[in-house]
Amino acid sequence: MGLGTWSFGGGEYWGPQSQADVDQVVGRAIELGLTYFDTAEMYNAGASETSLGLALRGRRDHVIIGSKVSPANTAPAVLREHCEASLRRLQTDRIDLYMVHWPIHADSIRHFTKDEAVIRQPPTTRDAFLTLAALQREGKIRHIGVSNFGVKQLEEVLALGVTLAVNELPYNLLMRAIEAEILPFCRAKGIGIIGYITLMQGVLAGDFASFDELPPIRTRTRHFSRRRAGSRHGETGFEVETMAALQAIRAIAREESVPLSDLALAWALANPAVNCVLAGCRNLAQLEENTRALRIELADRTLGRLNTATEDLRQKLGPNPDFYQGTSHTRIW
Repeated sequence: MGLGTWSFGGGEYWGPQSQADVDQVVGRAIELGLTYFDTAEMYNAGASETSLGLALRGRRDHVIIGSKVSPANTAPAVLREHCEASLRRLQTDRIDLYMVHWPIHADSIRHFTKDEAVIRQPPTTRDAFLTLAALQREGKIRHIGVSNFGVKQLEEVLALGVTLAVNELPYNLLMRAIEAEILPFCRAKGIGIIGYITLMQGVLAGDFASFDELPPIRTRTRHFSRRRAGSRHGETGFEVETMAALQAIRAIAREESVPLSDLALAWALANPAVNCVLAGCRNLAQLEENTRALRIELADRTLGRLNTATEDLRQKLGPNPDFYQGTSHTRIW
């Protein structure tokens, strides 16, 4: 299990975040044996990196730091500048795992910048990854990774002779698209998998009777109707199937006498093809709740029941792992 730090530093998406809480969470996480901390330059406009750097003072050598550069910032000179900025915010001389946050093309870049020139003429994958390889040789980064890359996009990078350590991807009981193509490919090529959004931003942790009870920011994925606020996927959604899967998961959790969130985390942790499962938290109580799942070993029968309960939804959503944009304009291929 790794610690997701998007909330660190506070910001518009998650709201205010106390540095005192961050310090306590990071310290306790290390005590519990969590060694991987995942951040990105875009998380709260760099405040996440800054907050994590403050919390890790005096214990940097005990952890692995992963950060991500936005695809809009991957032209060679710009990429170097942004890597240096992340190093300063993290108060470190190297980033253990440095990932390109999304594939480098206009459809993903437009979510990171309003610079029309960059959107019209994106940096090239070749220039970006050869620059990352140079930063690796210089010791600024230890390993090169990607996030949200599909098979063809991975092949393009590998053809450059670059070794990829990790592909960070959405993975939870209600988001199993990577099982179709990307996960087997990564396993065959020796590329590690980090699963994020493991609790689907609270959907797999809450008890609600209707999706109308969820904040609009949590109902933007292809599971939900295109009529939901903030939706941009343009598809009809699969709300009936999603609720049916969720109710079936809840029933299994009750039968196993395991909290829903623990069950969801334990399911992801049980997949041998997934190297690390991210769980975000904002305080010690949430950290202790998340790490309970590390002590749960689900029986094969239970894992099978959970897979069966979510199989119809998996089939309906298909192999497109871009859950925010429709299959006709996915950013991942």
